[in-house]
Amino acid sequence: MSSTRDAVSLGEFTFECGESIPDLEVAYETYGEFTGDNAVLVCHALTGSAHVAGGRRRADTAGQAHAWWDDIVGPGKAIDTTEYYVVCANVPGSCYGTSGPASTNPETGEQWGTDFPAVTVGDWTRAQRRLLDELGVPYLHAVVGGSVGGMNVLEWAKRHPDHVDRLMVVAAAARLDPQCLALDAIARRAITTDPDWKGGDYYGDDHPTQGLALARQIGHVMYLSKSSMEDKFGRRSAGMDAGRDTFDTDPAAGFFPYREVESYLDYQGETFAERFDANAYLYLTRAMDNYDLAAGYDSDAEALAAFDGEALLVSFTGDWHFTVEQSEGLAESFRATDTDTAHHVVDSEHGHDAFLVEPDRVGPPLSDFLAEGIAGKAVSDTTEDDGDEYAPVHTSLFGK
Repeated sequence: MSSTRDAVSLGEFTFECGESIPDLEVAYETYGEFTGDNAVLVCHALTGSAHVAGGRRRADTAGQAHAWWDDIVGPGKAIDTTEYYVVCANVPGSCYGTSGPASTNPETGEQWGTDFPAVTVGDWTRAQRRLLDELGVPYLHAVVGGSVGGMNVLEWAKRHPDHVDRLMVVAAAARLDPQCLALDAIARRAITTDPDWKGGDYYGDDHPTQGLALARQIGHVMYLSKSSMEDKFGRRSAGMDAGRDTFDTDPAAGFFPYREVESYLDYQGETFAERFDANAYLYLTRAMDNYDLAAGYDSDAEALAAFDGEALLVSFTGDWHFTVEQSEGLAESFRATDTDTAHHVVDSEHGHDAFLVEPDRVGPPLSDFLAEGIAGKAVSDTTEDDGDEYAPVHTSLFGK
């Protein structure tokens, strides 16, 4: 697979918050060959990277940042890099090569930390547009993204409706609901109350590892469904307590079992804290939480009115982070503007992570939509075909 990995300096960049930096650097990767009308932009999720595909091990990415959609993007795969020119860019505010809090402020020679400007999903989209201009890509065949990457896709329809023909919004919504906002707020407070955070000025010293690990643990609980957690862990004991090294434990810990679900969360928290920047996590979750498709308009439909291509929404029945109902709301907004729209509902118990871990079910509708639009044989408009007969959604973490 022909691929390029690089970074480009886009010069001075003014963020929507009104603050500027003298030079925005954007890390990106491309796959395949550009033929003029075959470009596909892939938008990564919250802690992803530009390294969307190519399974070879790299030192600078791990976990969900390493070849995070390798089962979807590549030769002969759903987004076939022998047919499409795929671009994926790391977003501003992240820590995988694009300018963010962990980057060096050229005026001080030190990391920006919390002096870095606040970022928005709109900033991500504007940076991607400027990157594509640098690459000589004026028009996109499609934009695709999952989770907050799906919000990034929606912003393309809102800001650059004439620059893209097809939208693929996977496991996303027009905005976060209050429950997700609350959990994200707790996750951020886990970081900012860690004594090692030091107001964001921790570079060169001990990083807020415990706070970031706790934040990631909260995130993982959000990404799983109740049934998937039951299947993965049940109430089983892990049989060891090696994972307890990260956190102090209460005196009773030696008497009660260290359960598999605790071990899993400790492992995920530990490994994430090793590869990601705590300030970047604060910035990116703020961008996601702040996103509202209708901002500046009277409704979601009005925000999408200028887009005249085709739209595919993909949702998962076990996803309570971004629910089927939220995707259907987006579909209705697209339909209200006479956009050719399909909403493909996947019956899945994997929760929000389904868009990453079930490529055999995500790939076919994406592939057919890229090739044929909503006429693709695997692109079913589930809600129009079956009314409201899709499986019930886990709308609450604590309810059934």
